[in-house]
Amino acid sequence: MPTDSASYTPGFGNHISTEAVPGALPIGRNSPQKPPYGLYAEQLSGTAFTAPRHENRRSWLYRLRPSAEHPPFTRYEGASTFAPGTTHEPLAPNRLRWDPITPTPNVDLIDGMTTMLTTRDPADLEGVALHLYAADRDMIDRVFVNADGELLFVPQEGRLDLLTELGRIEIAPGQIALIPRGVRFRALLPDGGARGYALENHGSLFRLPDLGPIGANGLANPRDFETPHAWFEDREERCEVIQKFLGSLWRTELHHSPLDVVAWHGNLAPWRYDLSRFNTINTVSFDHPDPSIFTVLTSPSDVPGRANADFVIFPPRWMVAEDTFRPPWFHRNIMSEAMGLITGAYDAKAEGFRPGGLSLHNLLSGHGPDKATWDAASNADLKPHKIAGTMAFMLESCWPYRPTRLAAEHAQPDYDECWADFPKAQLP
Repeated sequence: MPTDSASYTPGFGNHISTEAVPGALPIGRNSPQKPPYGLYAEQLSGTAFTAPRHENRRSWLYRLRPSAEHPPFTRYEGASTFAPGTTHEPLAPNRLRWDPITPTPNVDLIDGMTTMLTTRDPADLEGVALHLYAADRDMIDRVFVNADGELLFVPQEGRLDLLTELGRIEIAPGQIALIPRGVRFRALLPDGGARGYALENHGSLFRLPDLGPIGANGLANPRDFETPHAWFEDREERCEVIQKFLGSLWRTELHHSPLDVVAWHGNLAPWRYDLSRFNTINTVSFDHPDPSIFTVLTSPSDVPGRANADFVIFPPRWMVAEDTFRPPWFHRNIMSEAMGLITGAYDAKAEGFRPGGLSLHNLLSGHGPDKATWDAASNADLKPHKIAGTMAFMLESCWPYRPTRLAAEHAQPDYDECWADFPKAQLP
């Protein structure tokens, strides 16, 4: 049995070959008549077979048992706050904000997941959803698999040890990890508890944005993304498999751990990334740049330049612009913005937006700095200043977000008041 320590290969979207047992990986053939050690060859496809070569994402897995071996799925009765569906009642174009959720004791990552915002039906193969998680128990005898989309984990408090079919990934606050659609995993909590965000992408796979006039360097660098080496479990005991499919949760039981991939090769795999390695690009003259300059990952839509989803961060950075209102300006955006706060304070809000919290500004909802931030920034002595000790993120989408019923019932009642009492401009 391999060791429990994780090891990684750098590079985003690289073709990787890795084996936990020497000689387990076939050479020269993807599906030989008899794979080594009697393993089963299985392809996991993240894109259509006929996708262009530069966009084609798939991996070949060599496992102890085929993943097709399982009884029928039945409805999962737990996790009532995870994938509960959304209301189809008319949605007011209100700005919304939430405090961090109150954890439920003695729950693992799946039962501790709360769906807050969704856009499209997962069957559309477009759109995103945003969940909050708070857990204090390891996933021991069960695994989770998402058939609706890839999952991007953004820890806010406590580490996650993600044991996946393709290797182990440990992440802490300030790091992110992506689990591809269809990859089974379970989560351990090395610190005894964890909370944060899970961003679900139903559309085209997250990729690094093109840099355009920025040139060859900057933002997130491919070499800083780490993919795990092969690791597997050989456990002959009951294991529950929970699957998210078409927005609902389903379950079945196995008599063994399905995390039994002994070797694999391909370019569809989990990865982790340290947000502190993001090379922030900013203005050195005047005016506040569009937030798109902070894009870590993008999921394109069918319309060029309009993202199904952008994962954007607001990290520590220097502010040096002259004669410029430095916080985010007032704006109405055709894109819908869901924001989370990992640590510190967000530079557009003086109070009310707490780490672990969430805000939503749907398309064309006017928003921007609150009154206190506007006052301070309008009268600041514009010397070079470093925004430090903070990390916020935005999941921006071209699709409007719908809060779940639970989210709608628990939004802050007074969020609109942060834009009250702005003085009227005085014309000559």
